[in-house]
Amino acid sequence: MSVAEDYSYYTSPEQNGGIAMDLAVDGVTCGGCVARIENAVRSLPGVTEARLNFTNRRLHVAWRKEDLAPARIVSEIEALGYKGRPFRATAAEEAEAREVKNLLRCLGVAGFGAMNVMLLSVSVWSGNVTDITAETRDFFHWTSALISLPAAFYAGRPFFRSAFEALKARTTNMDVPISLGVILALGLSVYETAVHAEHAYFDSALMLLFFLLLGRVLDHAMRRRTRAVATNLAALKSDTAQRLKDGEIKEVPVAALRTGDHLLVRPGDRVPADGRVVAGRSEIDESIITGETAPRRVDAGASVYTGSLNYSGALRIEVTALGADTLIDEIERLLAKAAAGRSRIRALADKAAGYYAPVVHSAAALTAIGWLMAGSSLHYALVTAISVLIITCPCALALAIPAVQVVASGALFRSGIILNGADALERLAKVDTVVFDKTGTLTSPDLRVENTGAVDPALLRTGARLALSSRHPLARALAREAMTSAPFDGVVEESGRGIRVLIDGQEARLGSLEFCGLPTQSVSSDVSLLAFTHAARSAVFEIRQSLRPDAAETMNALRALGLSLHIMSGDRSLPVSRVAATLGIESWHAAMKPAEKIQAIEQLKAKGRRVLMVGDGVNDAPALAAADVSISPSSAADIAQAHADALFLGERLLPVVQALLTARRARHLMTENLWLAVIYNAVAVPIAVIGALTPFIAAIAMSASSLLVTLNAFRARGRGVT
Repeated sequence: MSVAEDYSYYTSPEQNGGIAMDLAVDGVTCGGCVARIENAVRSLPGVTEARLNFTNRRLHVAWRKEDLAPARIVSEIEALGYKGRPFRATAAEEAEAREVKNLLRCLGVAGFGAMNVMLLSVSVWSGNVTDITAETRDFFHWTSALISLPAAFYAGRPFFRSAFEALKARTTNMDVPISLGVILALGLSVYETAVHAEHAYFDSALMLLFFLLLGRVLDHAMRRRTRAVATNLAALKSDTAQRLKDGEIKEVPVAALRTGDHLLVRPGDRVPADGRVVAGRSEIDESIITGETAPRRVDAGASVYTGSLNYSGALRIEVTALGADTLIDEIERLLAKAAAGRSRIRALADKAAGYYAPVVHSAAALTAIGWLMAGSSLHYALVTAISVLIITCPCALALAIPAVQVVASGALFRSGIILNGADALERLAKVDTVVFDKTGTLTSPDLRVENTGAVDPALLRTGARLALSSRHPLARALAREAMTSAPFDGVVEESGRGIRVLIDGQEARLGSLEFCGLPTQSVSSDVSLLAFTHAARSAVFEIRQSLRPDAAETMNALRALGLSLHIMSGDRSLPVSRVAATLGIESWHAAMKPAEKIQAIEQLKAKGRRVLMVGDGVNDAPALAAADVSISPSSAADIAQAHADALFLGERLLPVVQALLTARRARHLMTENLWLAVIYNAVAVPIAVIGALTPFIAAIAMSASSLLVTLNAFRARGRGVT
């Protein structure tokens, strides 16, 4: 099967007869990246459209089918230094996107209708106290009805549908009183208009829908802010594999592989299936799979896992596990199980909603019955009951939580934190235990040269420039010390050993000690050595992951908040113990598998602890989902980012402290807002029950309560940590 045929699953026909494909692009960090990629792809023959969405890193490309192969587009992106993969959205993601678009349309219709009907209502209100005629008032009311009825029934669909489903299941939810209040207000308004009454309440119904839809849109916006990266887990899974059969190499889809097949994994490729090395020698980067810091040297007999990156030498592997039996699929199963468990946790607003609907229904029904028993007309009893429904409609309750969430998330964003889920604030506020991964979390995600001060500056500059020509992680660490971005010409790579080039007529080498002709040195197990020789001069660079610059300060700040600290890492004992000793963390565990991390977190939760997990690797993703709440650095693997409740940007770790402080303040304000809504109802409902409020005044009071909780939410901005 050709590469072009492999990509056919991801392509779709265009209306103009062309073809289109979406790609997930890694490494896009700024607007300049967007322009660079779009311009490069547009320059390809036959491309008619290239649009890169910076938010979700998705590139949409359209081209004339006969002019371009899809593989050429991917190659062009990779030539720029980015990683591009064919992408097709999952059914769940597409359904969620459709739901948000539908809510926005409903919000727009409700807002448009409310504004226009309000203009007509102002004319009626002013005319009722001056000289408006009955005919003119009826005309304005009927015009309002023509606008309101279709607008309300379109904009109210999310509530009506939800209420119908709840009633069909013989239960109630918050959407039942909302739907009842809107329908009764519209029905009463049509009746009042037909009998030439002075008041109609079309504006109240539309305004109610607008406020409620606004709260729902805000909530969805919070939940979707960074969730798009979830589907980029495909980065770790190859679509195709190089299968060896009868001495020939044939590219086949991974789905066609069978246990026992022999595969060729070239340098730079990801391992397409779990397997055992049959021949070859190389270094494998498993950091995002197992959490191991340094690349692992593998040769015949070693096990390798799906998604691991092969660095230096070609490997021949025998497939030992596929599909659901691979390590990465085991991680996904653990992840799904952990996420399902956490989804059962009820948020603060949900708990309040559970008590809300029965109380509202009872209050409205008893009001109508009471006035009928007191001898009032059916019309008066119905108007009073509707006033109760409108004044108790949960606008304030619907806005109480989302308003604080939006303000708090804005404050966190300015502090370098992006929330994935709105309800994360409530869970962050309850945290009393923090569990850290080590690799890429407490330590910087990038390897660093630690002994630059002990190396001849001239050798450092030359060696760093030569390192620009290598993809090896140790060489990339050295390349960060380069004073130029121009590599040497004529560099030759010897697979699994290093690179060499002639500089001023003399050979320079960069690679292993053996490759550079230097004697073996004994060093700490968490230090990797990279040798450089040129013109009889040599240097050995010590490379390791260093702690984040403010790691110690962050740990002290967390202890000051009364939090218990732990380290759970997949790395080896020695580097984990050294980090724990440096940061003063007594509770640490090393060489942990994903299932073991989940088990340890569940044990903490069984003791009544509220656990925050901070991690970055694929192996951390199930633990991130199992914890009560989780945070990942922005450099984390896509799957870790997708299942974390928040991301922090940059090298600093202090944003974790800021997230906890802001969350505690936000939860306090959420509780305040709910109490404000309760107090408002406690005061307003008795007034409505005794008939002292018309539906119009009830709508004004309802809007005032919504404004009050919104203004209170602005206090969530708070102050940042320094």
